[in-house]
Amino acid sequence: MIFQFNPQFQNRQETILNCIENFESEGEIVYGGNRNTIKTFSINNDLVINVKAFKIPKFFNQFIYRYIRKSKAQRSFENANYLIEKGFHTPQPIAFIENSNLFGLQKSYYISEQLQMDLMFRELTTNNYYPDFDEIVRQFARFSFLLHEKGIEFIDNTSGNTLIKKENGQYNFYLVDLNRMNFHEKMSFELRMKNLSKLTSNDKIIKIVSEEYSVLIGKKFEEVYSVLKNKAEDFQYRFHKRRDLKRKIFFWRKK
Repeated sequence: MIFQFNPQFQNRQETILNCIENFESEGEIVYGGNRNTIKTFSINNDLVINVKAFKIPKFFNQFIYRYIRKSKAQRSFENANYLIEKGFHTPQPIAFIENSNLFGLQKSYYISEQLQMDLMFRELTTNNYYPDFDEIVRQFARFSFLLHEKGIEFIDNTSGNTLIKKENGQYNFYLVDLNRMNFHEKMSFELRMKNLSKLTSNDKIIKIVSEEYSVLIGKKFEEVYSVLKNKAEDFQYRFHKRRDLKRKIFFWRKK
């Protein structure tokens, strides 16, 4: 077993390692999918942790993640710490843990503090009348611009991976699912719009984001909106096309 803990949680190490040892039989399931499982555990009644268990990689990738490339758990932990260092929000990273054998990586876990959010960005994509909708989206656009200015490309920038919490009168945006991120000296306009296009095809959101982002980047609203709208529609088309193809190929799997 290989693990690394955030120093401020070092005194919880034994208890948290015990949670991992009993992961299959204990904890409360938050998400259980084909690829990953997420559970929460209560630690001494004063801390709730979120444990993301990554599935065992395919045989070749076991070797890659053990000897050549960092695991998804380690990358999640390091990227979370990098975001916080740069002044952005993500649930407090606690640790990553890896179990390996001679052939390669087996199970791996990323542990963070459970966040009591107010809403997920996804809720805004399906409800244009959510309270304070306009202001939340505008603040999100400003947050995204700052993220891009720091050269941070959050690859899995989908509507389910941004949690929102109102704190001290403003909306803070917490990024999750952090194992895939790129870091650039400078992000081009095209790359910025491609990154934002994964969020939604909701036209009202796209218009508000374009209004705010165009002012910050110094471009005309029409240009930002046109590029973002086209990229969002293209992303949604390709996403649904891939999903439909998988359903046809793996038709025997349970839905």
